[in-house]
Amino acid sequence: MGAYHIPVMLNESLQGLAIKPGSDYVDATFGGGGHSREILRRLGDGRLFAFDQDLDAAGNVMNDNRFFFISHNFRFLKNFLAYYGVEHVDGILADLGVSSHDFDVAERGFSFRFDGDLDMRMNQNAKKNAMQVINEYPEENLKKIFREFGEINNAGKLASVIAGSRIKKKIVTTDQFSEIINDCITKKTEAKYLAKVFQALRIEVNNEISVLRDFLSASLDVLNPGGRLVILTYHSLEDRLVKNFMKTGDFEGKQEKDFYGNINSPFKLVNRKVIIPGEEELKKNPRSRSAKLRIAEKI
Repeated sequence: MGAYHIPVMLNESLQGLAIKPGSDYVDATFGGGGHSREILRRLGDGRLFAFDQDLDAAGNVMNDNRFFFISHNFRFLKNFLAYYGVEHVDGILADLGVSSHDFDVAERGFSFRFDGDLDMRMNQNAKKNAMQVINEYPEENLKKIFREFGEINNAGKLASVIAGSRIKKKIVTTDQFSEIINDCITKKTEAKYLAKVFQALRIEVNNEISVLRDFLSASLDVLNPGGRLVILTYHSLEDRLVKNFMKTGDFEGKQEKDFYGNINSPFKLVNRKVIIPGEEELKKNPRSRSAKLRIAEKI
């Protein structure tokens, strides 16, 4: 196996964080620790609090007295910082992508490229997995998940095929599932279609949209004025939430204006135009192709 995870847009992310040596920072998605290691290099005698609910990520923890690893979901950002006596930080970084490690471990069930159990849990101790969603959710709920979280055009047909098949036999593996839904896919778009289906299931299993909302709200509360929020997104649903929140402080992007017509927002956009990987990075790490980097500074 290759590297646990190649950090995406590492230099751009760190520049966006604008680290002040001696201050407190958060890496909300520790993973393989690539971003955290670079933050620590620039941190001086500051502190870094890193979150990751994935049990595998704990194996990458560094031995550094400035580093604090929190083995929990980043939606609880505010609570765990308070536990360490930290009310405010000067920067928060979050890479919302699934790590290469998780995609490449068949038994985690994140990828249609390998046969494994339909799992998809970021937190291996969580109760709900993809197998339960596929076999137990009502057909109408499945349709909603595939339409909203996967933006799949024939979500109704897909849900119907799954509901009809699971009556005959429980659906338990990624290969079995891919074969069952084969008639819903055109050969030309097979990989893209399956990626959307697996994305939709993963979002549902891990409650990702609700978690992201909680995390963004908590980030605003704990950032110092002048503190930076740096977020890497990988699909339109999460990117829309991040974009709206940074622009207006509102998840729907509703712009409130003052008497003079100025937009009331808790943030100042650092990059008005979204940052995407360059050609060199795309060659080295093709998985970065869908990444979008957004940076905002709390006013």
